[in-house]
Amino acid sequence: MVRLLAIALAWVLAAGDALSQANDAAWPDRPIRLIVPFPAGSSADIVARIVAQKLGPRLGQQIVIENRAGASGNIGVDATAKAAPDGYTLGIATASTQAVAPSLGVSLPYDPIKDFAPVAMLGGQPYVLVLYPGIPAKSFAELVALAKAKPGSLNYGSAGVASLAHLATALLASMAGIDLMHVPYKSSAQSVTDMITGRLDMQLATIGPTLPTIRAGQLRALVTSGARRASVLPEVPTVAEAGIAGYEASLWISLVAPAATPPAIIARLNREVNEVLGSGETREALVAQGLEAEPGPPQAVTERIRSDTAKWRGVVAKAGIKAE
Repeated sequence: MVRLLAIALAWVLAAGDALSQANDAAWPDRPIRLIVPFPAGSSADIVARIVAQKLGPRLGQQIVIENRAGASGNIGVDATAKAAPDGYTLGIATASTQAVAPSLGVSLPYDPIKDFAPVAMLGGQPYVLVLYPGIPAKSFAELVALAKAKPGSLNYGSAGVASLAHLATALLASMAGIDLMHVPYKSSAQSVTDMITGRLDMQLATIGPTLPTIRAGQLRALVTSGARRASVLPEVPTVAEAGIAGYEASLWISLVAPAATPPAIIARLNREVNEVLGSGETREALVAQGLEAEPGPPQAVTERIRSDTAKWRGVVAKAGIKAE
């Protein structure tokens, strides 16, 4: 009897594996939902749509974008984590949702690593430090000298307290040895307007939306925050090149799925996404948004989450930043 039960159990498990593999092989046979945890028109949303437009035909199915904004992206990311792990719900996860949020020591409805199956890193989007042209600083070195001569007199904007731009500027100020006053905003559009009119001195801004104001001479670009120069602003040095060795901050964007999504599906998604990112047309579209494509294995997402969480946790502790 025991032997018969063991044989029966083995058959059931084998049948289950075979059924699962058959289902994975048939995937996808209906549209796929892609949850973007930020509003339509945001940087993450634009990147998601660029990739989805090319990925859908490769999978033979439409990819439907669902914007689930709120709580700095946490609502949408949580929705991805709690979706069925069947390959029909994917999500956008960023440095803000997976690394900055956990570094603040607040309770999150999801675990940034355990609740997700990483698919692929889409790319990194460095910030550009833009300045009101009326500020008498033509270079980053001149800005640092001005800030040191008048501690606390210069202010900077961000998309809110404990946002990635806030932490990135706090890190920059700390490494440069200067004292700047933080002015939080509800939207980058408002802060850019205030910089153009001189009510705000500077900001680490996302490149895509800010590029027209730089080209028009309404704002002065001093440095970019990435490890290398931005392709769309090749004339602007990085912070490291400007004298702050080791500084790097970028808003990376990745594609994830709910944990327990079948490995075969993750493997195919990774392969297809990397092919999309490798195409010249996609790269050009992403560069126009200030994002450098970063094709690679799923593990690259997990590694970046771990390293960035430790990094921003240290910045939060040193600067005494607390989430609102």
